[in-house]
Amino acid sequence: MDIRTDDEIREFIILSHWNLDEVKKSLAVHPDWLPVYYDWGEQGGIENAIGAAAHVGNQAIAQYLLELGAEPNICVWAMLGRGDKVKEILDADPQQANATGAHDIPVLFHAATCGNCDIAELLYSAGCRHGYNFALHGAVNYGHSEMVQWLLDHGVKDANTKDFQGKTPLEKAREKEQQAIISMLEAFQTTTGPQ
Repeated sequence: MDIRTDDEIREFIILSHWNLDEVKKSLAVHPDWLPVYYDWGEQGGIENAIGAAAHVGNQAIAQYLLELGAEPNICVWAMLGRGDKVKEILDADPQQANATGAHDIPVLFHAATCGNCDIAELLYSAGCRHGYNFALHGAVNYGHSEMVQWLLDHGVKDANTKDFQGKTPLEKAREKEQQAIISMLEAFQTTTGPQ
């Protein structure tokens, strides 16, 4: 595994979250960067380009990187909504139901970003018991109300878990004016009490 800390790789990994055009330009000049990981140190672990795209739900960049030969893990397949690939991995190794991707973000968060409850069910059936609270952020980020309800029904204990910006899922849902999700989260908090 090629792990680096140089500034060029850092910039490339940052671009891999959101900027497909710049990712294409970078890889046209440096195709050897495709599998490279950047080491964020104690605060962020290691991350490669496809992992960066996966944890922000950027399907276009992830698909492009796959076409170039990037190696996907279960988190990438979950974010892309590829239940067939997720099932294949879980059949071979059920422990992957609690896998983590870049920045140690749980696989369930990646499934929540695509809103595919069938993939969440696959993970749950295989023993996923990790990441439910944080996965709410993935579902809220993309307005997946069915996934929010699934998470609340299957394992969320604290719906006030904060993201890297210090916001709760409810605060984000209010900012985005997601009325259905706001109602679900408020009802959950009413039934579970203060957290």
